[in-house]
Amino acid sequence: MSIFDIISLFGGLALFLYGMRLMGDSLKENSSGALKTVMEKVTDSSLKAFLLGIAVTALIQSSTATIVITSGLVAAGILSLHQSLGIIIGANVGTTVTGQIIRLLDLNESGFLRFFQPSTLAPIALVIGIILIMTHTRAAGNILIGFGILFSGLLNMTSAVKALQQSGLIEGLMMGLGDNPFVGYLTGAGVAFALQSSSATIGILQAFSATGLLSFKAIYSVIVGIYLGDCVTTAIVCSIGANREARRVGIVNILFNLSETVLVLTVVTLLHKLGLLDALWDKTVNSGMIANTNTIFNLACAITLLPAVGIYEKLSGKIVKEAKKPEGKYDKVIEGLSTVFFSSPALALRSCYDTLVTMLNISRENLKKAQAQLNHYQLDAHEEILSEELQVDRLTDNLSRYMVELFPHLQSEAHVAILNQYYRISVEFERLGDHAVNISDIAKKLAEGDTVFSEACMKELAVLVLLLENILDDCEQSFKYKNPEVASLIEPKVRVVTELVSKLVNNHFNRMSAGECSLLADSAFTNLMGEYKRIGAICSNVGIATMVRTRPELAAQEHLFFETLDQKGDSQYNKVFEETHKQYFDLLAG
Repeated sequence: MSIFDIISLFGGLALFLYGMRLMGDSLKENSSGALKTVMEKVTDSSLKAFLLGIAVTALIQSSTATIVITSGLVAAGILSLHQSLGIIIGANVGTTVTGQIIRLLDLNESGFLRFFQPSTLAPIALVIGIILIMTHTRAAGNILIGFGILFSGLLNMTSAVKALQQSGLIEGLMMGLGDNPFVGYLTGAGVAFALQSSSATIGILQAFSATGLLSFKAIYSVIVGIYLGDCVTTAIVCSIGANREARRVGIVNILFNLSETVLVLTVVTLLHKLGLLDALWDKTVNSGMIANTNTIFNLACAITLLPAVGIYEKLSGKIVKEAKKPEGKYDKVIEGLSTVFFSSPALALRSCYDTLVTMLNISRENLKKAQAQLNHYQLDAHEEILSEELQVDRLTDNLSRYMVELFPHLQSEAHVAILNQYYRISVEFERLGDHAVNISDIAKKLAEGDTVFSEACMKELAVLVLLLENILDDCEQSFKYKNPEVASLIEPKVRVVTELVSKLVNNHFNRMSAGECSLLADSAFTNLMGEYKRIGAICSNVGIATMVRTRPELAAQEHLFFETLDQKGDSQYNKVFEETHKQYFDLLAG
């Protein structure tokens, strides 16, 4: 044994862990949005949730990630704790897939099957991965690069372990594990906790099996210990900044893994005492047998304990107790802005999107209420508008803080572009709510001064409001569905708003000159026209942000580009403008 063998061992371990992290992170980053959509549709069927947990974990190669995502969905109220129980148990089974992949180390074939040996798969994955990255298919490339690095590290570890075998150190260590299951259990738990990955710990155990010194009696307690070490890490992550329900997800995971530990140790000990494991007890295990043992333990325990999920739910409620706080309006939306989603940026961005949609809905509803105040002012309605605006401000503050904290976790340029768009739009939606309050304030001043707009004025205002509602519909559709076609309709319609406002101002002046409108209402009318023009400008900004997201090349001169479309003779722009102008000016004339 030499220091170089030890360096080689730890170097291989570093490559293995990095490859697993790169592959898992790439899979999560590029699939977590779809995973969230699927997980939201989980029914109360524990079996369906269990199968989903297996599938998701097998895909993203991390039971911790699956359970943390589930915890975030529970915190946001998208999933109930009851729905999450099957996913938690399935995640513990799904994590065994990694070990089954690593067992390819045992493959020793010639001919075509040689392509499936790690020594062949690793360079093939690396070559294809770098080609994909160089051709700007970064997501798939990172997954393959991670896969190649994982196997390269595993091969390096295996080679180093074989060299260290001659020292007698490893032989003594493995004998110690076999003679004392408790030591093996603590070793598995400690390593899994330190590495924060049960898959990585199983992989290391599989690499050590290349020495030919590992027996079943030495590894079964280590495997069981791994379950505890991994679930403690998961529970800690689930508890950081989480609400009561989310923390209970982590507790359920611990309870399940403790039950699994007791069940496996009890059954194995009983079978050994009865002599039913004699043929297996001292048998040398290889990578494949370790993978199979891990899978059988997890699958058998899951099938046995799945019917008991209701018990885990009740126990978690007794363990995690919390004084019942009065639930504030939109608290669930704010809880959806969970930091546990930072490891899966697509989910974090979806939470930002959900919050923005809520802000837009509140602001639009407030605008409708404010407009109704001009017809018939009510103090209760005014107070309600002010209350809802405070909620928009609260959502904006929480969202802004969340987006700032999320930014360092974004690796993809596409995700950064989305976050920039969301930040801009959050300002616009908050301002939209402000204008609703301003319109209600105008109505309040008119009521306090016992002043009203003339019937002719109100009819003209109704036409302008109808156009703004049309534009707000386009604004909402373009944002919700990232629709550049709908977004392109906004700018020419906003130009019609400007011309319609000018027409209404002239008409109002003529009516005042003829004594048909009160002079006392003039300042209120002027302020109201300013509010409507600013609402149009907000819709324009949202539309431009949507267009820039789909056409990044416009970012450098976005406003200049859109504001001069009419001067450039853009046919689509001019067509929408002319049709909208005719429609609403005809209404005004009527």
